[in-house]
Amino acid sequence: MRLPHWMRSARVLIGLSIILVVALAAVFAPLLAPHDPNDQNLIATLLPPAWLPGGDPEFLLGTDSLGRDVLSRLIYGARVAMTVAVVASFGAMLLGGVLAHVAGYFGGRIDWLIGRIVDVWMSFPPVILSLILMVGLGTGLRNVILAIILVDWTRFCRVLRSEVLVVRRRDYVTAARLIGFSHWRTITREIVPATVPLLITLMSLEMGIAVIVEAILSFVGMSVSADTPAWGQMIADARQYVYQSSWNLIFPILAIFVTVFAFNLLGDGLRRTLDVRLTAVRT
Repeated sequence: MRLPHWMRSARVLIGLSIILVVALAAVFAPLLAPHDPNDQNLIATLLPPAWLPGGDPEFLLGTDSLGRDVLSRLIYGARVAMTVAVVASFGAMLLGGVLAHVAGYFGGRIDWLIGRIVDVWMSFPPVILSLILMVGLGTGLRNVILAIILVDWTRFCRVLRSEVLVVRRRDYVTAARLIGFSHWRTITREIVPATVPLLITLMSLEMGIAVIVEAILSFVGMSVSADTPAWGQMIADARQYVYQSSWNLIFPILAIFVTVFAFNLLGDGLRRTLDVRLTAVRT
């Protein structure tokens, strides 16, 4: 059986492999984590990783300032990161994609109005806007997801609108209208299939952005509650003891870096394999 063209890209395969590992860790966290992530052992605080002098094999990546197992907290932190990455990215894609197709297809005053809304919304720095929204919405995973959706839908809308404008002028779209297709049928059957590759690419890149935004929000204490492990929260806790236990800072930063790198690698690989224009240039 021959693999699809996009599955033969090294970037896609490496990115998917890393994301699959993180996703499996998130799903099976109760089975993979050696300890409860909130269990405190005040006798074994700030232990180094097991392979360093003074390390304990029971705590493979060491412990934090409260004696909590770093590995267990990293694994459970993947749950928050992946949940936000998938749900928030899908929500932003849905909102931005719908408005982009409406603006690009109908044009005129509708396009002008949506374009001005996007311009005004994008004039705010994304992280600052996320913090402002979190102040109004309150903390919690649902509110983090909602804040990311409300901030990042503009990324999808602006890029996709340009693609819809190009697709709308193609002959097969004109032919569909001439034979009596409704606007809804023309958009869903003729335009959306042509924009799906770009939509998938944008969503994979947005997942990496969502992971970073969630980490920033949890770092400043505006994401999940204190009893829910999150990578940004781990970085905030570790900064006070950076000289005594630098590993507590390094491991969550590394987890964020590897996850975001995987999403970016996947997005770049999909763009190179699914974008017809890039494929045509290479051939």
